[in-house]
Amino acid sequence: MPLWVFFLMVLALSGGCHCSSHSLTLRKPRYADAIFTNSYRKVLGQLSARKVLQDIMSRQQAERNQEQGAKVWLGRQVDSMWEDQKQTALESLLAAMSQKLSRNSQE
Repeated sequence: MPLWVFFLMVLALSGGCHCSSHSLTLRKPRYADAIFTNSYRKVLGQLSARKVLQDIMSRQQAERNQEQGAKVWLGRQVDSMWEDQKQTALESLLAAMSQKLSRNSQE
């Protein structure tokens, strides 16, 4: 027999000796109410903890999205600068070649 069953039986038997049957009938609903209240508080605590965890996770996800957006934006800026440099280099190369061709044709 489990130990808690033994203690429950002892409490039930000893409770009958010291108190009236009226107080026993009042104890049972109070005991059931206490069990319900404790269980309800436990569920509310779990729901609250879950909400806090979801809030933390959504904040982290928002930060990650913001970082990724910044990386994409920075990558676009670098790509744009690289394209500008390539275009400038190509334009200067074409200008140098056209000058060389015009000199060769003048000679």
